[in-house]
Amino acid sequence: MLRTHTCGELRKKDVGKKVKLCGWVDTVRAHGKLTFIDLVDRYGKIQVVIKDKNDLKNGYCVRISGEVKARKAGTENKDLETGEVELLCENIETFNESPPLPFEIGDSNVSEEVRLKYRFLDLRSKELQKNLILRHKIIKSFRDFFDKDGFIEVETPFLGKSTPEGARDYLVPSRVNAGKFYALPQSPQLYKQLLMVSGFDKYFQIARCMRDEDLRADRQPEFTQVDAEMSFVDENDIFDVVERALKQVLKEVFNKDIKIPFPRMPYAEAMSKYKSDKPDLRKDKTNSDELAFSWIVDFPLFEWSDEDKKWNAAHHPFCMPSDLNKLEKDKANVKARTYDLVLNGTELLSGSIRIHNPKIQSKVFRELGIDEKEAQKKFGFLLSALGHGAPVHGGFAIGLDRLIQILLKAPSIREVIAFPKNQSAQDMMLDAPNDVDEKQLKEAHIKLDLQKKEEKKAKKK
Repeated sequence: MLRTHTCGELRKKDVGKKVKLCGWVDTVRAHGKLTFIDLVDRYGKIQVVIKDKNDLKNGYCVRISGEVKARKAGTENKDLETGEVELLCENIETFNESPPLPFEIGDSNVSEEVRLKYRFLDLRSKELQKNLILRHKIIKSFRDFFDKDGFIEVETPFLGKSTPEGARDYLVPSRVNAGKFYALPQSPQLYKQLLMVSGFDKYFQIARCMRDEDLRADRQPEFTQVDAEMSFVDENDIFDVVERALKQVLKEVFNKDIKIPFPRMPYAEAMSKYKSDKPDLRKDKTNSDELAFSWIVDFPLFEWSDEDKKWNAAHHPFCMPSDLNKLEKDKANVKARTYDLVLNGTELLSGSIRIHNPKIQSKVFRELGIDEKEAQKKFGFLLSALGHGAPVHGGFAIGLDRLIQILLKAPSIREVIAFPKNQSAQDMMLDAPNDVDEKQLKEAHIKLDLQKKEEKKAKKK
């Protein structure tokens, strides 16, 4: 290693040791013939005293060798864990220089646009580093729980098939199959159901999902789910796993004890009493430390669309109906075996007991206006799988980013994601989405008609 210690590691017990530290120059202060710098890395900060002339500036990446000294009485910095010691510099090696930084690292007054443009610098701030470290610990705790509970982590493909799941797909043109498209996954929904048919009765995944939808403070075009599916279960089994998983995560990472089981409320009661299917059940809504979990159950299977003039799936078309007899004649009152978990007025989890019988699945498709030919074209693989001994199964997906945002009291989901998009779904740092050259378009069999697009814009004006 190029270093013997990290910048946050040294203490009074290390006085007299010869050490080598690597990091970034955070501040430079000249006092007579002496220069004092703060050297930082993700582990902490330490003061370095330099007697010789130097040209160090903020942002330089360096290695400094020297001897650990005790700070003089009265000069200690109680705000630093290394505040009782300092490093007397003997040698400086500059790995890389830096131009003047566009903003001071950690400055809360910098605009989000600038922060996102220079995200590689913004991520040096202690607040974002703390958020991402806690994110890592939360994911690890979930993984440990599911592993101990007998679940198998399986990665599912990014290049899949466009299917109706409630939001627009991101489409990917195929170069080798002209005129054909893949779709990026809105969720691993169909793959995890297929895994149940394959005999993997307990699946989970820290899953990346993509949806081309309008953004809000708690929504991104690509996001992460704690995704799981189980065979031979009912709703109570699902609730039990979720509650135990969250209890472990909150205890391990935040030392918070939560009471389980969570209360349950029918959808109709939530809408009647709170005018929302995401009721905030905190006794004191100004208390950001209070965590009020609640299951919302018995959602409608269908919802009427005035725009489409037809019944659509309220959740997705793979949810098991509670009453098959009402499918044809009483769609407005058919309940689904679906459930949401709400935390402080935010939908944290959604899931359902799935349709495991191909005849029932075909019937639901028909009631949604999907005839047999279209069903075979879009979902033939699923109907085939369900017809090969599919078990009773159900699952859920926890919105990981939303959970972390709530637990860390972050103002935006972007504060808990390393490289987020802005509210216009743009990556300010990479300048994406961007134009591609004609050769790439030709290879993907795509021709842009931007003239017609501009004409439409002009007509609207």
